[in-house]
Amino acid sequence: MNSELYQRILKENVRTSVHELNLKRRNFIFQHDNDPKHASKSTKEWLHRNKIKTLEWPSQSPDLNPIEHLWGDLKRAVHRRCPHNLSDLERFCKEEWANIATSRCATLIGSYPKRLSAVIKTKY
Repeated sequence: MNSELYQRILKENVRTSVHELNLKRRNFIFQHDNDPKHASKSTKEWLHRNKIKTLEWPSQSPDLNPIEHLWGDLKRAVHRRCPHNLSDLERFCKEEWANIATSRCATLIGSYPKRLSAVIKTKY
């Protein structure tokens, strides 16, 4: 994925998601990390043009984003199943994703303020 594709995904999904979640645009703060496609000049300009506020993201802190933990969980679960081909990989990913407990998601979201405070304390 590059900046152009990332911006297209944002265009196709962010506004809809904000609307569906019934968030007031001015209170909405978008979170992404310092991945090059996220931090590129063109992406920053796109976000600015579209009046999307972003959360300042400290470098070397990918563990703040709850989805990163879920991707790690998924990767470990799929790896344990030893897929032998692309079909296995796709099937195992879908099955293991469906097996992630909602309580795991709730725990990650609930621990976010604590992790954020720890990063702020050590990084700034």
